[in-house]
Amino acid sequence: MDTLVNVTIDGKECQAKEGESILNTARANDLFIPAICYQSKCSPTLACRLCLVEADGKQVYSCNAKVKDGMNISINTPTIEKERRAIMEVYDVNHPLQCGVCDQSGECELQNYSLYMKVDEQHYSVKDVHRPTAHWGVMNYDPGLCIVCEKCVTVCKDMIGSSALSTVKRGSDTLSAEYKASMPKDAYSMWNKLNKSLIGFEEDKCIDCGECISVCPVGALVSHDFQYKSNAWELTKIPASNPYASDCSLIYYEVKHTNIVQNKEQSIYRVTNDAHYTSLNGATRFGFDYVNRAKKDEVAFDKTIEAFKNAGTIVFNSYITNEESKILQLLKEKTGIKLINNDALRFQGFMQEYSSVTGQSLYNGKLEDIHNSNFIVSVGSFLKSDAPAAKYAFNNAVTINKGAGLYFHSMGDKHIEGFGKKGKNIETVANIPFSEDAILYFILDQFATDLPANIEEYLASKREERTKTVVETIKEKVVETIVAAETGESKEVTKMVPKKVSQDVEYTYTRLLDDMGADETLLETIETMLLKKDTFSIIIGEDCIKHPNASKIAKLAGLVEKYTNFKVIISPTQTNTLGVSQLCELDAISIGKTIGYNVQADFELSALGDGDIDMPPLNQQEGTFVNIDKNLVPTNAAIQYDGYTLNDIANELLDYKVPHTIDYTQEIFKGIAFDDLENHFTNDRVEHRGYAISSVESQIQDVELIDEQTRLEIAEDEYIIYSGNPINQFNDFTAIARLLQKEKVALYVSASLQEKLNVQDGDSVEVRANSHTIILDIQVDKDLVGEISYVPTFDKRIDTKSLFKNRFEKAIIRKV
Repeated sequence: MDTLVNVTIDGKECQAKEGESILNTARANDLFIPAICYQSKCSPTLACRLCLVEADGKQVYSCNAKVKDGMNISINTPTIEKERRAIMEVYDVNHPLQCGVCDQSGECELQNYSLYMKVDEQHYSVKDVHRPTAHWGVMNYDPGLCIVCEKCVTVCKDMIGSSALSTVKRGSDTLSAEYKASMPKDAYSMWNKLNKSLIGFEEDKCIDCGECISVCPVGALVSHDFQYKSNAWELTKIPASNPYASDCSLIYYEVKHTNIVQNKEQSIYRVTNDAHYTSLNGATRFGFDYVNRAKKDEVAFDKTIEAFKNAGTIVFNSYITNEESKILQLLKEKTGIKLINNDALRFQGFMQEYSSVTGQSLYNGKLEDIHNSNFIVSVGSFLKSDAPAAKYAFNNAVTINKGAGLYFHSMGDKHIEGFGKKGKNIETVANIPFSEDAILYFILDQFATDLPANIEEYLASKREERTKTVVETIKEKVVETIVAAETGESKEVTKMVPKKVSQDVEYTYTRLLDDMGADETLLETIETMLLKKDTFSIIIGEDCIKHPNASKIAKLAGLVEKYTNFKVIISPTQTNTLGVSQLCELDAISIGKTIGYNVQADFELSALGDGDIDMPPLNQQEGTFVNIDKNLVPTNAAIQYDGYTLNDIANELLDYKVPHTIDYTQEIFKGIAFDDLENHFTNDRVEHRGYAISSVESQIQDVELIDEQTRLEIAEDEYIIYSGNPINQFNDFTAIARLLQKEKVALYVSASLQEKLNVQDGDSVEVRANSHTIILDIQVDKDLVGEISYVPTFDKRIDTKSLFKNRFEKAIIRKV
């Protein structure tokens, strides 16, 4: 339970959590303190110094100073106002007067604060120096516009986990000595640093997420695709939810007409977010440009109705809304048609087994629990690609909370290894493929109490007492006789001399480490990591859900929730996997003719325009998703869709007609109408988006011990391949996104595997697995470690899915 303290800010009585900053406390109580450099959930940089306040008579930086019970805070004093005014004048020194064409104009914090502080004249100057613009990945950097607030540096390090940006020195004229004597102290200190600095970029570390663009308060960092395309005030912001991943984060489609004369149709110009509350992956930010301009084709519609009447099965994925899922379920109930969605079916089965242990239909954790933890474990998630929001939370926790993390995945990842304090508080374990059962048994062995007897007996059978030699350095008292050279006199001096002492120490070893392929030093590492740790969370990833023995893994995960202090987050595998699994009765076997909804089948409904009838993509739909936090959240259409929808088909096949797809929103879960759903955050960083769906009690069953292990045995000429996507690719829509073409379907290998295969980037290889063969180009993933390669499955134009029955497969790889 958090301890609350009482403070007074400008006469207003406020409550805050002990340890909260003054700035966040003020914001939560709708009190305004100027601040340019502070980024929520990140470490304070103290770069701008605008957030000065007076606390109990002393000037402090409110982004860094913590509230104390009884504290009396003043936001404005004559001295502070003088400092802030001087700081804003300094920021305006040599800042280019190009507001009319700057992409940030109208949303610029430099504009806003200059006006707020009534900066109408300039008292300072220094000779400017040339600072050339730069093109960095998906963005352009203009150091002439940069105010070196360091928000981009901070969010990249503390949230994204890349550390691709840093402050670097630049040449400049020295500030006049008169300024040091005459200027307010904080304004001068800030200027002295600003005058010598700009932002540096390491391309190899950048993952093209664009979060630095989002936090930039001026126009220094801009998407190169958006630059000079539109003024901010010309764009209409449409709130929606991330359509590509299960975080379903709040996003804004920013749209306007393409041309007022020749083409008056609306287009999406960019996707933005409020980075104080949520962070986006690159696919969401830059994969927005597909729009289906289809019109209603009555001939195609008649054929569609006939196809439904003759079909035995609908095949679909989980990139659909809850309302569409409800429609499909109603069609099943009306016609008896089979519903095949292997993604949601696996998740549904996993949660059923999980709930048989916990007694609840849903897991007990959410992303905020990860952010707030100081000990985090990830099991079976290719985190940077499978669940970007969970990855951000993981990194944020180990970085900001002085936390520690354990990352279990069969493919080593340098990107994850760099989390926290340059990897010092995270341990990555490249476990044996399919050994997630051993890992979860290990978690139970290390953290659980009061386990069922059969589980405890099994864990005990894995333990053995061992002895190891421990060498310690101690200080030993030594008396030395020193003789003075001049007088010949001697005296005794006592010194403490380091001495190494070895001793045999008994300890408990568990053979579970052997089962998962980990070194016994992991036990010592965890012991060290756990010092002063009291808040725990664990991410259960896609490898667990798709495991050949997923029912066993699910029950073990349930035991972790029930018998440890971990908050458990089970990562849904597609955008609305959780929603579909809750709303649809899914089948395992198809019958008769098949209809595919954005999936290949005998008759295809396709939002990509390549099927038998067009459907709207998610960025052209109103509806809801159920996200990883188990919240139903709304999404809105960025661009009007003029073709037929699934609801139009349902209106022909069901006994009643529903005017709009979103009329089904009030028929699911808590029965709240779509237009009554909230979709925003408040200043206290509390999310008000839709509502939490309810967990349902389920019958608890005894957990039978399952000791069988699934492991891949490979021959000398075989390799292990993994079904995984590159960092900014998710599905067929990101596959065709214009700004995401850097990432292709290829065989992604580590540098060491590249050497072993004797191939170069771009070479073609033949990959054979599951009696299927495909030719792929080699692409070296600079972050990948080890000899397991991965094959993307995001593009249906290339049939890589046929290589996989499970997420790991044996394969023969030969150079073409």
